[in-house]
Amino acid sequence: MPFYFINMEIAEIKVSYQLPSNLRAKVKDCNSIYQLALKAWSNETIEMQEEVKVLMLNRANEVIGIYELSKGGISGTVIDIKLILSVALKCLASSVVVIHNHPSGNMTPSRQDISITEKIKVACNYFDITLLDHLIISRYNYYSFANEGRL
Repeated sequence: MPFYFINMEIAEIKVSYQLPSNLRAKVKDCNSIYQLALKAWSNETIEMQEEVKVLMLNRANEVIGIYELSKGGISGTVIDIKLILSVALKCLASSVVVIHNHPSGNMTPSRQDISITEKIKVACNYFDITLLDHLIISRYNYYSFANEGRL
């Protein structure tokens, strides 16, 4: 079967870094991740709508950026592993931290939380990207998969 090319414009992917490294926040532990997450979350929606964000880190555990992966409803949202990896690869992240909120305030991970964490970890390993942690957060508390020995 012949393969035809159609004359069309092709978008160019560009990656740029604008924040000097001396101004980047450094992650030291899960509490520092939680504090950064709270700054990235809206106090108006943290107890209303589930969201997932991904912290991208360089080899020195300095924050490259935070990616807003998805927003869902009261009890769930989509975590697309391909999107996590595509953004991590584009910004040359050495490690990532997945963070999502539980609007209910219940910090116990669901079966789905546990399953997706394992899938993300395996997928990251294929690209030499470390899944440092997966945090479940609320306005007042957090659960760390790394602290609980689940990574």
